[in-house]
Amino acid sequence: MKRFQSIAVLAAIIVFFASAGCRRTEVPKPMGYFRIDLEEPVYVRLDSAMPYSFEYPKSTVIESDVAPGAEPYWINILYPRHNARVHLSYKEVEDNLYELLEDNIKLAYKHVVKADGIDEDIYVDEDKSLYVMLFDIKGDAASPLQFLATDSARHFLRGSLYFYARPNRDSLAPVIDYIKTDVVHLIETLEWRD
Repeated sequence: MKRFQSIAVLAAIIVFFASAGCRRTEVPKPMGYFRIDLEEPVYVRLDSAMPYSFEYPKSTVIESDVAPGAEPYWINILYPRHNARVHLSYKEVEDNLYELLEDNIKLAYKHVVKADGIDEDIYVDEDKSLYVMLFDIKGDAASPLQFLATDSARHFLRGSLYFYARPNRDSLAPVIDYIKTDVVHLIETLEWRD
């Protein structure tokens, strides 16, 4: 009988520890992000009375900039699916190219407070009189991508990407890269009209 009691006690201890071991401490899942489906872009040419022309994705919407202080030939390229826009502002060069370049480079570098770094790329196409600086702003900056383009004589175009969301480079990275491809295509197809 004593042997039966010791087996019963041993079984009770095993059952107790086995049931205690089954309890898992719940660990919260890390915050996840929605999957972003990026479609293959189909480009169309901007056909308007603007002093410039370029190809842009057919899935975007072009609208005139109606913000206070907006000037003629300022437009926005809207990305409704990604809650983003590329703002384009145009200025005619009138012996003020140096000031335009300096002001717009300063605008890009105002993001250095939140940026982890700024990569600059230069694009030159002598045949089209096209000179471009592209700023890829790393980190949680409000505008992660900016560029300025000129023919150095008459035309100056500035572009900047903005999201209607709190800047978070990690979660926005796929969309930023996607739109950067479109911006590079815009630059490569940019033509000045006289």
